[in-house]
Amino acid sequence: MIVFIKLILAHFIGDFLLQPKSWVDEKVKRKAKSLKLYAHIIIHGLLVLFILWDFKYWILALLLMVSHGIIDIIKLYVQNESNKSNWFLFDQVLHILSIFTLWSLFFKPDLNLNALTENTSIWIYSSAIIFITFVSGMVMKELMSNWSKVLNDSNEESLNNAGKYIGMLERLFVFIFVVTGNWEGVGFLLAAKSVFRFGDLKESKDRKLTEYILIGTLLSFGIAIATGMLALKLLEN
Repeated sequence: MIVFIKLILAHFIGDFLLQPKSWVDEKVKRKAKSLKLYAHIIIHGLLVLFILWDFKYWILALLLMVSHGIIDIIKLYVQNESNKSNWFLFDQVLHILSIFTLWSLFFKPDLNLNALTENTSIWIYSSAIIFITFVSGMVMKELMSNWSKVLNDSNEESLNNAGKYIGMLERLFVFIFVVTGNWEGVGFLLAAKSVFRFGDLKESKDRKLTEYILIGTLLSFGIAIATGMLALKLLEN
């Protein structure tokens, strides 16, 4: 099980931390002709070898590279503006399934969670933190893209990437509160955010903006709480 978690962590790092937006844009534009696509695929293989720290798994790394590349190329050719969000989620599901399949073939696990020990906590926490800071931000962006398009443009400027980092810190705090058993902290954070947002919502008198912020807040908190509870469950076993 710990190897599977390491492979998931490698995927999160390769797909979200080490893939700049410029690479994504070039892949969408040039598709299979994009050199960034193949650099991205190679990075995934190198990450697998680095995190497993054993060169004897080079065949596993190679197969994961190939499967990742095939899935990415298919997505590049079938997605469009109308189904982009759906394909983003489907693409991630396919990647996770391919990792699970290859992990099962190579390690033939008994899938007994009791095999996890306290030594696995660093990998569980690392995967959870990478997910709630970087991965979930992209997921939320894709899930809410249809709503964000209908918001009216405003002349008021905001800090560059402010929303991104506020969301990352918000989910990180919620995750810490959950895994440390301080559930009252989650309520305090939600109340504090509500106070800050109340003025904006009261002045805007915009129902769409109110719904957009409410959905985003609940989705963000829900992802962080679910991730924290899953991490605790894995550690208990």
